[in-house]
Order: sequence, then C-alpha cells, then structure tokens
Amino acid sequence: MATFSLLDCLLRPSAMTSEYPRDPRELRAMNKPATHVRRALLRRLATAIGLLLTMAAGARAEQTFSFDRTPGKLPKTVVPLHYAIELTPDIASLALPGVETVDIEVREATAQLTLNAVNTTFAEVTSDDGAQRAEVATDATAQTATLTFAKPLAAGRHKLRIAFTAQINKFGAGLFSVDYPTRTGIKRMISSKLEPADARRIFPCWDEPSFKASFALTVVIPRNLLAVGNMPVTSEEPVAGDLKKVAFAPTPKMSSYLFVLTVGELERVTADAGGVKVGVVTTEGKGGQGRFALDSAVKLLAYYNDYFGVKYPLPKLDLIAVPGGFGGAMENWGGITFFESRLLFDPATSAETVRRGIFAIIAHEMAHMWFGDLVTMAWWDNLWLNEGFASWMATKASEQFYPQWQGWLNGYGAKQFAMALDARRTSHPVQQPIADHSEAVTAFDAITYNKGQALIRMLENYLGEQAFREGIRKYMAAHAYSNATTADLWQALESTGGKTITGIAASFTEQDGVPLVVAEATCDGVAQRLTLRQDRFVIAPANNPPLPARNWQIPVAVGPAHGRPFDEILLKGSTNIPAGACGDAIKVNLGDVGYYRVEYGPKNRAALLNAFPQMQVTDRLNVVTDSWALVQAGRAEAPSYLALLDALDAGDHRAVWDQVISTFASLNRLSRGRTERPVIQAYARAKLRPVFDRIGWDGAGSGGDDTALLRASLISTLGDLGDAAIVAEAKRRFAAFVDDPNSLPTALRDAVTHVVGVTADRATYDKLLALARNSTATNERLRYYLAAASARDAELARATLALTLTNELPDTIVTGMINAVASAGEQPQLAWDFVQTNFDILLARQGPNFRDQFVPNFMTNFTDEGHAAELAAFAPSQSTTGGRVMVARSVQAIVISADLAARVLPAADSWIRAHKP
Repeated sequence: MATFSLLDCLLRPSAMTSEYPRDPRELRAMNKPATHVRRALLRRLATAIGLLLTMAAGARAEQTFSFDRTPGKLPKTVVPLHYAIELTPDIASLALPGVETVDIEVREATAQLTLNAVNTTFAEVTSDDGAQRAEVATDATAQTATLTFAKPLAAGRHKLRIAFTAQINKFGAGLFSVDYPTRTGIKRMISSKLEPADARRIFPCWDEPSFKASFALTVVIPRNLLAVGNMPVTSEEPVAGDLKKVAFAPTPKMSSYLFVLTVGELERVTADAGGVKVGVVTTEGKGGQGRFALDSAVKLLAYYNDYFGVKYPLPKLDLIAVPGGFGGAMENWGGITFFESRLLFDPATSAETVRRGIFAIIAHEMAHMWFGDLVTMAWWDNLWLNEGFASWMATKASEQFYPQWQGWLNGYGAKQFAMALDARRTSHPVQQPIADHSEAVTAFDAITYNKGQALIRMLENYLGEQAFREGIRKYMAAHAYSNATTADLWQALESTGGKTITGIAASFTEQDGVPLVVAEATCDGVAQRLTLRQDRFVIAPANNPPLPARNWQIPVAVGPAHGRPFDEILLKGSTNIPAGACGDAIKVNLGDVGYYRVEYGPKNRAALLNAFPQMQVTDRLNVVTDSWALVQAGRAEAPSYLALLDALDAGDHRAVWDQVISTFASLNRLSRGRTERPVIQAYARAKLRPVFDRIGWDGAGSGGDDTALLRASLISTLGDLGDAAIVAEAKRRFAAFVDDPNSLPTALRDAVTHVVGVTADRATYDKLLALARNSTATNERLRYYLAAASARDAELARATLALTLTNELPDTIVTGMINAVASAGEQPQLAWDFVQTNFDILLARQGPNFRDQFVPNFMTNFTDEGHAAELAAFAPSQSTTGGRVMVARSVQAIVISADLAARVLPAADSWIRAHKP
C-alpha cells in the first residue's frame, strides 16, 4: 500500500474533545507560559507520553499466541483453505447480503471456532451440508464471531456455510461507495480497501495475513455495470430482473487483505504483457487518461519478472482508478486500486511532472505483487518486508526507466522524514510488536516505508547489486505462496552475498533510533587522521530524560569530499583511519547512501565548506540536511545552518534548494504568532527570491523537468512568505486563467491556485469553489477545494468548515479540507473547535481512523505545550491501542516543536538582524 505523499497527509482521518480557552489573550498567554508553568507542563507531558506508551506496550504484552506460535489474535486450531463467496451488493441501500462456503482444516477437534467479522448480521451457519447448526456470538471490540456447535468438529476437512448481511461503508474501509460527478450528474460505484484488517467488513473470514487461502467470488449486480476482481471473469449470466451473476476464477492462495471487488459504470483499456492481460479500469469516458499508466505497467511487469526470477503468476493485472474512498493505492493481487488522481494522466489538467508520481506509485504497488502478495509477512510486525521493499523497488525501477528523474537524489526527503521521526522518543523498531488490528494501522508510517527503503538500499550497496539480487530471487523461490519473516530474508541474502549481514541488518531493524557518526580530524604536521565514533542522534527537549544508548554496525563510506571512498569501513564502535594530508576535506557518508547522521569537528567542517562547490550534489545535499538536523537536535546553533546557506549557489540542484525551502517553511510555521516571524520571513524571501529570479515564471524546459518542479515550489513558498510581487503575479495569472484556461500552463496551476487561495477574498473564494464544483476531474477538484480551504480569512475558514458537513464534498477530502484550514489557512484553533463540536458526526462519516489517526495527526498543527497537554487528555483517541500510540507520537511532536521554537527562533532572529542578506 502506498500512503506517503502530501495528498496522503492531507487525507488522513481523525477526531477529539476538550476544554480550551477561546479568548485570544488567553491563547497568547498559554503559548508563552511562565518558565515554571512551562516546566510543569513538560513534566506532565513526559508522564503522559510514558503512560500512553506503557499502556500500548501492556496491550501488546497481553497478546496470546496459539500452539503453533504464529503471531496473531486468532487461534490456529482451525484454518481456512478455500472460500466460495457470493455477494449481492445493493448499491442504492448499501446493504451487502452474501453467503459463503468455506473449506476448513480442523487441526484438533473443537466445538468452537473463532473468525473475524465487523458490523455483520449472521442468518444461518451450518457445517458439512447442514450436519450441524452453529450458534454465533459476536464481539464488537475484538471484531470476532465465535461459532459454537453442539458437537465437536473432528480433526480433518470440513465445510462451513455462512449466510450473512454486511454493509457497504461510506468511508474507505471494507467495501465502500463512491459518489462522483459526471457531465450527466452524480453516479455511484463501489470498491474495496482491506489492508490491514477490513476484509472482515465484507465477509466473515480469518482476517490475518498468515491465514492464506484461495477465493472464488461470485457477485450479483445490475447488468449495465462492470465488476472487477482479483481474477478474470469466467462466466456472466442473467438472473431475475435486470441483474446478472458474474463469476470469477479462483485466486491462488493469498491473504484475505488482498481480496478486491470494484463495481460500477466502468471501462477498461488493455494490453498484452507476455501473456498477461494488463488493464487500466476507469469510470466511463476516462479510459484514454490511463494510457501512460498502461504503458508503465507493461514495461514494469517485464522488468519485475526478470528481477525477481519468478514470473507474475496471475493471468491478468488490472489497475483500477477509484475517484474517492481513500487517498493512496492498494496492492490487491491482480486488481490494484488507486485514488484516481494517482493513476490517470490528462495533459489538459495535469503537469508533465505528475507522470513521475504516477510511475512511482504504480511501480510501488506492482512490486507488491511479489513482495507482499506472492510472499507475505506472517504478521504485521514484519510489515516493512512489504512496504520498505516496495518503496525501494519503485525508486530502483524509476532509475532504470527514467534516469533523468534522479529518483534517489530527488527522493531524499523520504529518508529525511524517517530520520526525523526515528530520532524521537516515540520511535519504534522497523520490526515492531503489533498487538491488534488498531495497532497494525499505526505501522504504516515513515519508519516502516522510508527507513525500510533506506536500509535496503544501504544493504544492497554493501553486498553488491548482483549478489543482492540473487538473494532476493532465492527468497522469492523459497517462500512463494507462503509467509516469511525478516530472518528468512537475511538468510537468503547471506547465502548469496558472501558477507555476513545479519548483525548489520538486525542493528537497524530490531532497535529504534538513528546512528550519529562523529568525525574528528587530527594532524601531526603532515598527515591527517580521522577518528570516527558512533553515538545516538536524538531530537528531544533538553529537559527530557536521556534515551537509552544504542550500538549499530554501520557501513560507512569515507573519503575526499570530491573523490572516491577509502576502503570499506564497518563501524561497530569507534575507529581511527588515515585521511590524507592535513587540511584535506574529508566527507563521511559519501553519496548519502548510509542511514546515519554525521557531526564534524570544527576543522573538518571548515575544510568541507571550503570544498563545498566541488562536491557531488548528493554530498552537498547531505551536508545541508545533516546541518539542519543537528540544529533540531540541539547539537548545533541555528546560525551555523544559516551561515551555510551563504555557500549555496542560486543555480544549485532542485534537491538542495528543496531542503532549504522545507526548513524555511518549518521556521515560518513555528514562528506563527511570534515576534520573530517578520524577520524570518524577510530573510527567507531574500534567500529564495534570487533562485526564483534565475528561473523566472516562464523559463524554458519541457514542463516535466526539475526546473518546473522547483519553480512551482518557489512560487508556493514565496506566496506563503508574503512576497508581494509573487502574490500579485499569481493573482493576475489566475484572473487570466479564469477567462482563458489555456493561458496558465499546467505546471503552474497548483502553485498559482495555492497562492490565490491563501490570500483569497470572498469573490476569489467563491470562484475557487465554482471551479471545483464544475469539474469532473479528481485532481482539479482537489486543487480548487484545497486552495479554498487554505484561505487565511477567518470567515472564509468558517465557511469551509461548514462545507465539510454537507454532502457536497467527497468524504475522501473532508479531513484534508479541515487540515488545510489549520495548516495552510493558519486557523488551527478554529478548526480544532469545529472538530470537537462536530466530533460525533465526523466520526460516523469518516470511520474509526478519524478518531485514532486524524485527530492526533491534526493536533501537530499546534506548537505549544498547552495543546500537547490537551491532546494527551483527549479520551476518544485513546480508546484503542493504536490510538494511544498515535496520541503519544503526536504529543511528542508538539513538544518538540515548542522546544525548537523556543531555542531556535530567537537565535535565528538575532543572527539575521546582524547578517542581513
């Protein structure tokens, strides 16, 4: 499943309630509490975080394991072998009646068996052609149904027949409905999203990844609709009225979360890929927008068949565009679902650079056809085996087919995001204990995806590309159609790589945290030596208790700043190496492949800054990112980072300037409502404006290159920073666009619309809503709705929040709209009051993720201890283990922001005033 992007952050669900002063004077007072009050709050917050983490850990400790020691919540005394499922979805009423016959293997005689079910009514449950009828007891909290028979079922094979009625949801879990606009009015389709544990919302099942079985699906639907499942259709026949019965071929053995069903007024474009029928499925009239996706899938299938050494085993592979329901993509075997704007490309509405994102997400999801679908982790504690590898493989494929995109360099932010989270007290190991379905949801984070990806890249670099590939092939062949663990992967890689990697890999996967390599140079008059020692890199307020020490086995690349690395170093503690002549600039983490931070001594750092222009761009970027990270960790002062910016050339690579833009955006957010903000904004404008002036509004280029991406990023950021000329020009271009849409290049539309939205008055706000309402393209609707939600005028923000309670907006973007009011619109308290007042309504519409995920994530819009304490005390989000984990993470994030603002902003303000650019 692909979830990490700006869109995903905007669309995450959530909720909350509490008492908080509404008077602005009280808010200002709480934002700057007296020292003793602040310390008391921090002590309370540290206690709250510890309590939350202890409660979550306690729930994990209570987890029991069955006799075969496979992790999970269900007993393994009964296992499913095959499901024959017939569903009759009522798309109008959203009822989902069905009947299933499940072939099971009873491993030891039992009169009771337990499986998963949510919001399901059981009509009749029998065994072996009616030999016995079962009584059913459901547990809503555990999401289980226990079937009790009068006599035990003997060990061996049996058949269960279960008649039931489930429901089609309006939020993106289980089988859900999507109402979408067309030129002829609103239409409805249904689709599914089941990871990690929502197959139980469609049919009763053993809904854990280790329970692999085959699935034979039949659906009864209106004759004018198309149904898409995991496998090809084997028959269609008319039934009573205007309905038809559609039967699909049985799937191979797979986990229940990979089941898929999509039904609607759909069309398909197809191509043959070595005997596999590849298709892109869209709502009617949009098939042509799937051509880039189709071409990408065909070449990716051939590439992956070769790389993995095991051919894709299903006869077809559909990529399904869903115009709502969820914000990412899901790797259902044979029928991958995508949020529509993540799959379709329309040159009339999409920038050329959008192709990069489409290719990346297709490559990620298709990699799952092997890593995840063919070979599946045994339990969610090894989720990184799915997501980390799919993320790594997607970038590897991008480098293969589009080297000009520079996937690793331009994707540097993924590793940076992971390292920022991994440096916190609330981090977790890549392999982490998972207690239940609610906690499984929390595992889909940047540690799992991005740290996993970075670790795999580092290990491939250490072993060598060919040896690593042979290990992956061996792993695939050994565990096809089965489940595997991280240990299985290390064994396969060691057997082909000729190097021991278990110790390296375990030090990064079995413990949390980011290594810090401290590099100190000494000189004996002629020769230079470099001492390397490792420490733990931590981002936490200074008055927090220290985190436990860690020790890693780190493959370290060290060498001249513009040369080749010295001999390979595996740093286990500390070492001392020869490092050229005195004064030579020696760079650690050459190429920025390693997952660690670097802190240089004063002499090293000075030499590096002198050699900065001659470094490779990856190394310049690495120095810049580590410099800011050291400021965040309190190991360096803000002026050291700001002074480094003077060494940057306006013509440097987009990735370098994107890091600077990200830092300025962070400082701008932290300084909201503070006296330092005007100074920081003026400084950021002064540093970024020459970069923009060099490339201009209408520079040459294809629109799909890095310059186009940097231009758009600069326009958005300078607009946020209040650059009057940028704002005025954006408004002028938007006005021309309203009269003539062809006047504004697609590459500029998101950026211009964002700036116009942030500064909107009522007339502009109404125009943005009109544009959204008149469009049937999902990406356009998102563009205009989110721009309107970014308006910083309080009355317009209230209008946006009221809009989220109507039926106008797709449920998919409601949480994104609320978050945009808080973040881009800079009205977090207004949005928070709204969420609390309307919590029950929003929870009912958005589902449990609104409570457990969205609310904690939303609260990180605040940067003061008062709101951290408010979140820690908010009960609804702590009703599940997963919710408590998310609250603890977000409380820590808010406290870190408050500490960073208190430390960094005054120092930055003073330095800027003394060193005006």
